[in-house]
Amino acid sequence: MEMKSLSQYGKKAEIPIFFACDEGFVKYTMVSMKSIMENADRSRKYHIYILHMGITEATQAKVLAMADEEFAIDFVDVTDKMRSIADKLPIRDYYSNTTYFRLFIPDMFPQYRKALYIDSDTIVVGNVAELYDHKLGKLYAGVCPDRVVAQTDILGDYVEKVLGVKRARYFNAGVMLMNCSQFRENHLLDEFLEMLHIYLFVVAQDQDYLNLICKNQVLYMEPKWNAQVFGELACPEEEVGLFHFNMAAKPWHYEDCRLAEYFWKYAKMTADYDAIKEGLANYTDEQRRNDSVSGEKLIQLAVSEINREDNYLRKMEKAGKSESKLALLAHIEELEREGRFSEDAEENPPAPVLMPEDINYLPRSLKSKTQTKYAFKVARWFVNMLIKKKQLIIKEYKGIENLEKVADGAVITCNHFNAFDSFAIQLAFEQGKLKKKKMYRVIREGNYTGFPGFYGVLMRHCNTLPLSSNFKTMEKFIAAVDRVLEKNQFVLVYPEQGMWWNYRKPRPLQKGAFTFAARNNKPVLPVFITMEDSDVLDDDGFYVQEYTVHFCEPIYPDPNKKRAQNSCEMRDKNYEAWKAVYEQTYGEKLTYSCDEKQPIKEKKAL
Repeated sequence: MEMKSLSQYGKKAEIPIFFACDEGFVKYTMVSMKSIMENADRSRKYHIYILHMGITEATQAKVLAMADEEFAIDFVDVTDKMRSIADKLPIRDYYSNTTYFRLFIPDMFPQYRKALYIDSDTIVVGNVAELYDHKLGKLYAGVCPDRVVAQTDILGDYVEKVLGVKRARYFNAGVMLMNCSQFRENHLLDEFLEMLHIYLFVVAQDQDYLNLICKNQVLYMEPKWNAQVFGELACPEEEVGLFHFNMAAKPWHYEDCRLAEYFWKYAKMTADYDAIKEGLANYTDEQRRNDSVSGEKLIQLAVSEINREDNYLRKMEKAGKSESKLALLAHIEELEREGRFSEDAEENPPAPVLMPEDINYLPRSLKSKTQTKYAFKVARWFVNMLIKKKQLIIKEYKGIENLEKVADGAVITCNHFNAFDSFAIQLAFEQGKLKKKKMYRVIREGNYTGFPGFYGVLMRHCNTLPLSSNFKTMEKFIAAVDRVLEKNQFVLVYPEQGMWWNYRKPRPLQKGAFTFAARNNKPVLPVFITMEDSDVLDDDGFYVQEYTVHFCEPIYPDPNKKRAQNSCEMRDKNYEAWKAVYEQTYGEKLTYSCDEKQPIKEKKAL
């Protein structure tokens, strides 16, 4: 490690800033450095490190001459580090080995808890101390989304279909506030080296690796701190703190480069200004054509990776998915092909029969109220934990106003696809401005009698109404549902009956929920939850689903029609409402793989 003026200004309030470049790129690094120095808060101390492999002494001397009272400058040779992994690294077009240097920063500089890495093709017009002062906590880095990926469909498809990262969350690694402590503590350099043995990314190279290694562990900073000069800027020009001339279009290669005036303002202040101008004048049309070809190659590589049968995402999905979940999905496909829509996809363990003497559906004793209050408190803690761990992700609630239209109670229907979907409905129900209203849940008999411990507490004391295979108990159940609706409260029913894990289509509905609504002259409020893959993998190797909860228009019984007719018509309207949400959200016509015409009526009640 070559140190020419290390820590010459001490460590008080020192802000470490890292660049990585080779001999040919130093002149542009100097311009970026100059922009930082001209706009920095001079009450702070800074230390600029330039990571390199063999930059000449003469070139180093020009850069070191830029140091002043607030800015220390050092060159650090990383040749030895690179030798150990150089043969494993893919290098493409205008990329070079220097793009990987940033990965060494935390381990090579243990004195720093955090550090700034900045690409050399940048101009910093804001106060770099403001960028550095972002609080990271235990997050791995502060970053900005990559605007090139966000604005280029093919590249957006690439990061989603090859890396499994949503295009809006894929970050540009050209500006990173690195949490060096967390990089070291979590051995992220080792993780990177291990990933090299798993898959070689050839499109954005180390940036792809960083997006995977740091997935869900980054702070998205204000976009002004990485305003990529590509397409539409991420913020108004006057608000930009850092311009990033990434991709092939550089102001020192193209006279008509957009926003080039910011570059030339600081280039004039450097010792290599004449050399930069000469480089612009000598840049040939053939070189510009090569730049264009480079951009086309990038797109071609992205398409090739998307189409690879063994691309990274497919490889990980194939390796990591639970065999039991894959078997469950296959069984669900079989049930759909055979039109067995109301059957449970998973085999339920045997459970005791719920007898009349074992259940008080609407208890009023102080003990029962205390148990319910405790159960809801425990349930709230559990739901908050699921949300924090991203095991339950609710993206959006739509149509809350439809819930507020039925303030005098209703039968709420919802598609059933996950053991936690009732939590999503409860959270959605609480979004409505309904004072002193409760939502009771109709649950399976086995859920009430068969669950011990924690889940048993939730099933027995959180306003649940269990079904039963005993006739006398069912009489009590029906009376309890009627009583709840008479009191202008809400009852949640899953009219599809069985749960089909992560099944996105609406299934044909049983009539029980609609019979209750018709006999009590209450509306039905159809709720349909749509799903999309998050970028969080669960323990089974599948992506946790992000839910959007849709409250549809309430469906009212017609007072001039008989109960049976109302029940059937409300059921059909509910199905059509769900179908409309499905087709609008997913952009496809609802069809089933079974040969029969779409069935929406079945004989079995509830």
